[in-house]
Parts: sequence; structure tokens; C-alpha cells
Amino acid sequence: MRESTVVFVTMLEQSVYGNTIFEWLIAAGFALVAGAALVALRALILHRLSTRDPKAQRHAAASMRAVFEGTRPWFLIMVAAFIGAQIVELPRKADRLVDHVTIIAVIAQTAVWASLAIRHWLARQVAAVLGFFAQLALWSLVVLLALENLGFNITTLLAGLGIGGIAMALAAQGILGDIFASMTIALDRPFAIGDFITVDNVMGTVEHVGLKTTRLRSISGEQIIMANTDLLKSRVRNFKRLSERRVEFTIGVSYDVPAPKLALIPTIMREAIEDQPKTRFDRAHFKQYGENALIFEAAFCFSDPDYNRY
Repeated sequence: MRESTVVFVTMLEQSVYGNTIFEWLIAAGFALVAGAALVALRALILHRLSTRDPKAQRHAAASMRAVFEGTRPWFLIMVAAFIGAQIVELPRKADRLVDHVTIIAVIAQTAVWASLAIRHWLARQVAAVLGFFAQLALWSLVVLLALENLGFNITTLLAGLGIGGIAMALAAQGILGDIFASMTIALDRPFAIGDFITVDNVMGTVEHVGLKTTRLRSISGEQIIMANTDLLKSRVRNFKRLSERRVEFTIGVSYDVPAPKLALIPTIMREAIEDQPKTRFDRAHFKQYGENALIFEAAFCFSDPDYNRY
């Protein structure tokens, strides 16, 4: 028994890459504990976010939950390994490798969190065009940071990208104009998918807002495709955002109708309006003498913004 103990202790004191096996075991234990703690912390945060009052700050809580759900297992493993590596003395090259890989993992995980936050926020926006550019900018920054961390000189690369970008901008001014117009629409949000709008003499329901064009579905059924720059230069009327629509109409009554019946016409018009759902009566009265009829006018408010129903 004593000999077995001596053999075991001797084995633990053997050196592997500058550290004893005992020190390696301690480092592995620290890494396992750190990994378990990180997993537990992630689960606790997600549980707290899921048990929040859904009526209070539900958008913020949903965004935070989506972000933390994006925590990747490889990130937790890398952080745990980095913590364990601090317990032992690593060779210089191995130590630098661990540092570089950990930094890249942190950058990549931060980018994943930011990407999910952007995607969740833009899910309620008018178009996905902002998401495309935000994701492009985010992951381009991640690649540049990773290359710089690995020791590459990115100054020349940035200069080349700048010159190439200027050349492309000069060659595609019209397309870039529509792209920037789509970004303006996404930021300013003059309309959203499903809104009924009129642009000059064109009217329809917004179906899609793309990088270059916006597509409307007209009342008669055809699809209308408009350049985004043309939309920004035009006067857009958004009927979907009406709280209520005021309507005026007139009717003509023959001169042969007796006066007692003519006096009942405003009351009849009022009752007809009030019988309709989502209407609020305003007025009804005799307006003027027409060429062939007596003109009565009525006005009411319609509380449904749907233009087709109106």
C-alpha cells in the first residue's frame, strides 16, 4: 500500500511541458469549475429574464434573452481553458497562442451577441436592409480585429478597400443612391410593411422594401415597383396611420318631394350612418339648390384605417 502511494506521488511529481502532473490536474480542475460556473450563470440569467413580468419592458427582456441564448459553447470552453491555463507555466509560444485564441473567441462571441441584438431589434423595423449593412459592418470589423490580433498589418488592406470602395461608388452612383434611400426609409420609417400608401397618383399596400426598390400591391391586384429614390422625392400619404378618417358625401333629392319629407332627410341620413360599425356621426343638412335636385350633405368619421374597408 505504501509502495503504491509512493508510486502515485512520484507520478504526480513528474514534469510534463514544464509543469508537474499535479499542477496540470489542478489547472484542469479550475477549468472545469470555471466552465460549470459559466454555464450556471448563463442558465440563471436566462431564467431571470424568462420570469420577468411580460407587460413590463417585454421588448428589452426579449432582446436580452435572445442575446444570452446566443452564448456559444465554444466560448465557454475557451474562457474556462484560459482560466485553467493561468494556473500553470506554459511555454512562450503556447502562452501566446492561448492568449490569441481567447481574444479571438471573445471578439467572435461579442459579435454574435451584437448580431443577435441587431437582428432582434430590426425584426420590428420596416426593412431588413439595415440588418444587412449592420451585419456586414459588424463582421468586417471582427475579421479586421482578428487579423490584427494575429499580427497582420491591416493598414494596407484598409487602404486598398478604401480605394476600391471609391471606384465602386463612382461606377454605381444610381444603385448606391437607391441603397442609401432604402436606409433612409428604414431609419425614418415613413411607412411599414402592410401600410396602405399613396405616392402621387399611385396607391397600394407596401409588400416589400428592398435595397433598390419598394413593391406595392394595388387595389386592382397588380404589383407596382418603385425606386427608393423616387419614393423619397415624392409626397407619400400613409393611410394606415390614421386614427380615424373623416368622410363627406352628398345626395340629390328631386324637387317634387314634399317639404315634410325633405325635413326628415337629415334624420334618415344620420340613422343610416349610425347603423354602420366603426362610424361616428358628425352632421347632416341641406346644402344647396342644384340644377336638377336639392343637395343634402352629410359628414361622419370612420375609425378603421383600412383604406379598402373604407
